[in-house]
Amino acid sequence: MKRVLFDEHLPRLLRRKLLEFEIRTVQEEGWGSSKNGALLRLAEKAFDVLLTADRRMKYQQTLTSFSIGVVVIDTPRLRLEVIESALEEIRAALGRVQLGEIIHVKVNWQDPRSA
Repeated sequence: MKRVLFDEHLPRLLRRKLLEFEIRTVQEEGWGSSKNGALLRLAEKAFDVLLTADRRMKYQQTLTSFSIGVVVIDTPRLRLEVIESALEEIRAALGRVQLGEIIHVKVNWQDPRSA
């Protein structure tokens, strides 16, 4: 079972939709104030994947130097009902990401109020 670390700001209830993974949050680990590089160094010791919505991660870090995969959710909103629209893609990315690799999952969500 892959161990997944949820970055800050992801909806915690998302973990209920990903029961095939062992999930902990940055806050549960006590790493809430860690910057990306420090967070990756901490996380690579205990996790296989970091799940984040921080699209700048690939520009700020050389991910191939870390022993952890990263899945970035590219979403217009960090709300569960928005992210759920890409749940299968997120699940697949978490399952296939390799150490030192980054996979972006684009959430194509249209606000029903704007239609």
